[in-house]
Amino acid sequence: MTSKYYKLIFITMLASQAVVISLVERLIPTPFAFAPGAKLGLGNLVTIIALFNLSTKDSAKVIGLRLFITTFLSGTFSTFLYSTAGSVLSFIAMIFAKKLGPKRVSVIGISIFGGVIHNIGQLLVFSFIAKSFVVLNYLPILSFSGVLSGLLVGISGNYLLSKVHFLKQLSNN
Repeated sequence: MTSKYYKLIFITMLASQAVVISLVERLIPTPFAFAPGAKLGLGNLVTIIALFNLSTKDSAKVIGLRLFITTFLSGTFSTFLYSTAGSVLSFIAMIFAKKLGPKRVSVIGISIFGGVIHNIGQLLVFSFIAKSFVVLNYLPILSFSGVLSGLLVGISGNYLLSKVHFLKQLSNN
């Protein structure tokens, strides 16, 4: 097989792993009692791996596939809107943070930044739907949960990236 097919297989494998992780995570009760609705965001582990092993375009494909398939399997239109807004804003923020370089922002920092921005995106959609910015008062609580989950995902992502460094060769072909 050519490297083009390997890359396509890698993208679909990452997307399918993200879908499974996201579906399993929906079954786990929220660990953040102080922030109802907050999740760990374990599917972002795959986003971190994609971000550091694939091009921006291919990473976006992984995220898009995860969003569509997860929504199709167990979501609603509103969860799709919240997830899309959070994921897109988070992904853009993580790309910019990554471009600052590893001397300025670590994988953990990128993950924390992504977690907080994800929550901001979701709250912006909710405030648009509710036609009120009062819901943004929930931002400090969600930001705290975003920092905690981003930290957990960042530490895990940092570990996983040290184990899958050989994948960079795949994405360069």
